[in-house]
Amino acid sequence: MAIEGGFVTAPTCQPVETSHPVLAAESLRKSFGAAPVLIDVSLTLHPGEVHAFIGENGAGKSTLAKLLAGHEQPDQGRILLDGQPVRFPGPSDAERHGIVLVHQELLLAGQMTVAENLFLGREQRRGPFLERTAMRIATAERLTRLGCSVHPDMRVDRLSIADRQMVQIARALLIPHRVVIFDEPTAVLTPAETAALFRVITELKASGAGILFISHRLAEVAAIADRVTVLRDGRHVATHLAADLSQHEMARLMVGREMSALFPDKPQVPTGPVVLEIGGASVPGFVTDAGFSLCRGEMLGFAGLVGAGRTELFEGLLGLRPARIGKLLLDGHPHPLPNPRAAMEAGIGYLTEDRKGKGLLLRHNLAFNLTLAAEHRLHRLPLVDAAREQAALSRALGDFDIRVGRRDALAGQLSGGNQQKLLLAKTMLRRPRILVIDEPTRGIDIGTRAQIYRFIASLAREGVSCVIISSEMQELIGLCHRILVMRAGRVVAELQGEEMTEHNIVVHATGVAEPAA
Repeated sequence: MAIEGGFVTAPTCQPVETSHPVLAAESLRKSFGAAPVLIDVSLTLHPGEVHAFIGENGAGKSTLAKLLAGHEQPDQGRILLDGQPVRFPGPSDAERHGIVLVHQELLLAGQMTVAENLFLGREQRRGPFLERTAMRIATAERLTRLGCSVHPDMRVDRLSIADRQMVQIARALLIPHRVVIFDEPTAVLTPAETAALFRVITELKASGAGILFISHRLAEVAAIADRVTVLRDGRHVATHLAADLSQHEMARLMVGREMSALFPDKPQVPTGPVVLEIGGASVPGFVTDAGFSLCRGEMLGFAGLVGAGRTELFEGLLGLRPARIGKLLLDGHPHPLPNPRAAMEAGIGYLTEDRKGKGLLLRHNLAFNLTLAAEHRLHRLPLVDAAREQAALSRALGDFDIRVGRRDALAGQLSGGNQQKLLLAKTMLRRPRILVIDEPTRGIDIGTRAQIYRFIASLAREGVSCVIISSEMQELIGLCHRILVMRAGRVVAELQGEEMTEHNIVVHATGVAEPAA
């Protein structure tokens, strides 16, 4: 296992040869309302095998995982464990049979500590007393195994998203397991954290556990999987040995067509005017003396490792957290932004990296989410103008290709890619002239990624200035005119043109070596 140029590599996986699957599914069907999500999907999983499932957002991967782990019930078909039909009325029943799901969503109690979350519902006791010391020690050991150094007594709501994901993985692996289902486990992890997780998966495989691995990152699928199954529109498309598929072939099977260039042609390098200029920006505990400028129609990238301060910098600039800003000029004029409302009114839109927790109200419908931040444009307060709201939704569904079975669906029922497109449509409804996008394609399939890249490039051509914060180096290189690299809360490098390479980003982001003068 190694990390080369920011990418994870793993030992070559050998095909598993056994005639006795530990888990199998036969002709599973599942619909939500009138919309079919899975149609006659079958699979087998052998002991000591990593079986990857790939497909575009909405292909049915997460639904399949939930069926196998007892979180949902199939409408038709059956699940077999060691060749015998089983039914799991709930996830605890599946866990008692050794089937564990590591969710894509973060399902932790934010007000509790890391150790309390790991052992919630399965506390260690001596008589009536909790064995708190033993649980803290076990927590530290589990997290260390995953390459995570957070303290067991830290409150979860104070952790980064990446650390929360590691806590969730550690919690799942406390359960005695024969089958472990990972649903997008690396979407928020750094390459180093991903490498640590892959070492754990390799150990699980060696112990005889069966692994179902769902990921949009095809390089990781190629590195870790023995077999690959492709789903498209809820149907089984193909199953192949991973060694027999290139990443390009995986992408083609996912989308049902040849993939053209993933990144659109960049608009011409902007020459001005400068629309935003920042100097002496500090966010206590995160960012020190940061500065940059942004031109009209420019796509400016921010690179760096998790914890470098990229997100915190922009949350501070936009009034989402306390900050000290030495200079903030909009169109050359001082313009304080004391709160998010002031930033929106100044024409700055912000897409948070946490679309589920901070970007959308998952229990509300699409129209409500879309128009919530633009009520002054669409509503006649205190009344809601339903006709204008529905007209705005119709335009958004078409302009941003938001794919949904029913217009009255809840935001939480959309796939991750369609949630991101809804969030983008919601932000653009206010017609911002500066757009800050934090992790624009995290957890999104390759086909939807290409769509979002085209959306961003088209905005830049129209004169919208775009700031793109991303942990995907290829994303920044493929989209941006310039890339600023942050390390330990400071902007340490500016790259443009031929300087924008993965090597240069890694060198500056890690500080392991400095380029020759």
